[in-house]
Amino acid sequence: MKCATHPDVETNLRCGKCGKPICPKCLVQTPVGARCRDCAQLQKLPTFQVTTSYYLRAIGAAVGMAFACGAAWWAIRVVIGVPYFNFLLAAGFGYAIGEVVGRSVNRKRSRWLAFIAGATVVLSFVISIFPPWGPWFVWFSVPGLAINLLAVALGVWIAITRVR
Repeated sequence: MKCATHPDVETNLRCGKCGKPICPKCLVQTPVGARCRDCAQLQKLPTFQVTTSYYLRAIGAAVGMAFACGAAWWAIRVVIGVPYFNFLLAAGFGYAIGEVVGRSVNRKRSRWLAFIAGATVVLSFVISIFPPWGPWFVWFSVPGLAINLLAVALGVWIAITRVR
């Protein structure tokens, strides 16, 4: 008997549903036995089936969170003024952004959703440095910049792990 998909391969296997001859390359192991690819009906899990409407929802929620977290980050930084506090702020805002993006798409998962959440943390930090409601004096020092970059990286990592 020859495989239906690969006519040069001999086989003794048949699909458990339709009876079509299949070779080990075509075999899909299912809980009820060996099936051909047509009968196995391979599909992605619904958690990983993200449509354009879900991406638009995620982007809308992310932009709203970027402005809200950016404003809060700016206000807290002005009131407290301790550079090391940025680690705690970045972690908290990363968690919040990841949760809101995840919940806005009904806990769907994809690399692009993780990218959206990570980019939102960066955008919220940029908004906290350069707020749209007016200029703010920004001082740049090498240690301060390193601390801020590490804090933002922590926030991005937490946001990505919440969505991924």
